Amino acid sequence: MTSFTELHDLTGKVAVVTGGSRGIGRAIVGTLAEAGADVVVASRKIEACRAVAEEVRASTGRRAVGIACHVGRWADCEGLVAQTLAEFGRLDVLVNNAGMSPPYESLDSVSEELYDKTLAVNLKGPFRLAVLAATYMADHGGGSIINIGTAGSLLASVHELPYACAKAGLNALTVGLAEAYAPKVRVNAILPGPVRTGAHKEWEAEGFDASFVPLGRLGVPDDVAPLALHFASGASSFTTGAMVRVDGGITRKV
Repeated sequence: MTSFTELHDLTGKVAVVTGGSRGIGRAIVGTLAEAGADVVVASRKIEACRAVAEEVRASTGRRAVGIACHVGRWADCEGLVAQTLAEFGRLDVLVNNAGMSPPYESLDSVSEELYDKTLAVNLKGPFRLAVLAATYMADHGGGSIINIGTAGSLLASVHELPYACAKAGLNALTVGLAEAYAPKVRVNAILPGPVRTGAHKEWEAEGFDASFVPLGRLGVPDDVAPLALHFASGASSFTTGAMVRVDGGITRKV
């Protein structure tokens, strides 16, 4: 029988995490590296990526590099895959974590630019990046793709509707890619709820009322990262097309 530790061992694997320089992405980078993976930290700000890569190298001894990538641009997505293969010679895990939810005053004030930007980063880019990665993985022994969505895609809020629509599309993409690239590539999604990442200033406020969360608190990035490791590893070898909420059990809109 394979041990729990062996099932979650990523030694010899290469993982790419978009939006990997902070928040949930940063926690996932660290967790995958601690499990033995070499990692690519990708985001728009190269200096932030390089700083996290240096921290990972120092704390885990794993190889880690930072690569600049605006996932809303397909040329950047193509460059990210190409640079990863040039640097490491393989790609085993992709975590589509980068996302954005620009604020707006009212639904009728949502501009075409805001809508297009939101869809580009949260859905268009992840589609292209996942297809590129899955095509490579399917021809080179398989792999795992993990899409980081939101519980808000199931309980859409008027305050983040373009974002919720894009992430609902990411849910559909997860299921579709799982079928398209089986049996070599597994594709799953994690749907976080209210997590303290700095993206929502109101959630960071001292004394914020989290009574709407059945578990009685807001989440933190480290609540999400272990599930990403599970999906990245052999421990989830019979799981694909799944969407798992990590939201404290919320049943109503935030």
